[in-house]
Amino acid sequence: MTKNLLFLYFICFIATMGGLMFGFDIAIISGAVPFIQPYFGWNELQLGWGVSSLLVGAVIGAFGSGVLTDKYGRKSVLIVVALFFALSCAVTAIASSSVLFIAARLFGGLAVGAASVLSPMYVAEVAPAKSRGMLVAIYQLAIVLGILSSYIINYWLQDVENNWRWMFATGIVPSVLFFIGLFFIPESPRWLYKAGRKEESLKVLTKIGGEAMAKAEIVEIAESLKGDSSSVPISELFRPSTRKVMLVGFFLAILVQISGINTIVDYAPKILLAAGVEIKNALLQTSLLGLINFIFTFVAILFIDKVGRRMLYLIGSMGMAVTLVLLAISFYLKTDGIFTLICIMLFLAFFSSCIGPVFWTLVSEIFPNRIRGKALAFASFTQWIFNFLVVLLFPHFLASVGGAATFLFLAVMSFLQWLFTYFYVPETKGKSLEEIERLWAK
Repeated sequence: MTKNLLFLYFICFIATMGGLMFGFDIAIISGAVPFIQPYFGWNELQLGWGVSSLLVGAVIGAFGSGVLTDKYGRKSVLIVVALFFALSCAVTAIASSSVLFIAARLFGGLAVGAASVLSPMYVAEVAPAKSRGMLVAIYQLAIVLGILSSYIINYWLQDVENNWRWMFATGIVPSVLFFIGLFFIPESPRWLYKAGRKEESLKVLTKIGGEAMAKAEIVEIAESLKGDSSSVPISELFRPSTRKVMLVGFFLAILVQISGINTIVDYAPKILLAAGVEIKNALLQTSLLGLINFIFTFVAILFIDKVGRRMLYLIGSMGMAVTLVLLAISFYLKTDGIFTLICIMLFLAFFSSCIGPVFWTLVSEIFPNRIRGKALAFASFTQWIFNFLVVLLFPHFLASVGGAATFLFLAVMSFLQWLFTYFYVPETKGKSLEEIERLWAK
């Protein structure tokens, strides 16, 4: 392995730790739900707000990070994000009231939303075209590793006094490691060039891919930014030349959430309890779901640059639709809890092998250089809004209309995702960011 490649992998590893904290923060509450609901005396809608409050912060963090990262750079904002992660974990762990708990969750959401924009963006901007899909997919692997870690922590701590407090406190350690690691990576070369620091940009590109690759990349970057200023107004996102790519990013962001992934990630124990599984077994089985999520993400990492983004998205969307129909049937017929678990496992397998990693890859690479910061923030902002709505309302709908109707609706949304992908999403594998930009221009 060359020195350039080792450096590339190192800086991508540090950047993707934002994904690890993203996954930890959204999933750690799943195991805490059975304990915090009686502790704070919440009803189902209040529980939905307690869980989804993180996502309100994520909406703000995602949108605000686009403006900040265009002005101050990817690395600088990520450093602040790492501090936010650590502080939110600490305050959530010591919260003695609903108000303080939700305030800490909102604060943590700022970091989650910002990381969802900045980590994949940074990786996409430093990675060569031939391996960009794989490297951005590792960001999703970091997310599911964070989810798996939180599930295992929840299971280990189930019998500990004040267990839910310790669940949140464990997030402080990776947050600090993320913060320290960020001081050892360079700024994004594309942001440096856009900010007028062209010599620094060339040095970073040379360190990543060698002199020949760097010179070729710098020419393409210059061409894509020709006539561009260092600050792009929001109105630029909705001009006729960028309208189509913005709409594709917008609808991908909506569909990835309303197809139901975070109903499983955030409420797996609650779903299993509703299917008749005991609490201890529900937490153990949730850890198994986290392991499935983690293992099948490697499928995307192996095939995203070979099979392509579009084909994986089509396979995953149809697989999710079918498994959600089976899950709806399991609730309608009140089948044994093991069948419900198998349906959820299959759903997660299709999502983690085809949709999760590919979504973040697509939205980090489809937007033109000059608007990428704000455009990716807009797409991430959109998916967080719909993530919030799904997570807020799911407990209420599960209790009021039942699992059969709820999961049947999510199945229809997964099929709509398949239709949208088939008609509107192009293939981007093997293309540089500048080539993808020219693809939309055609």
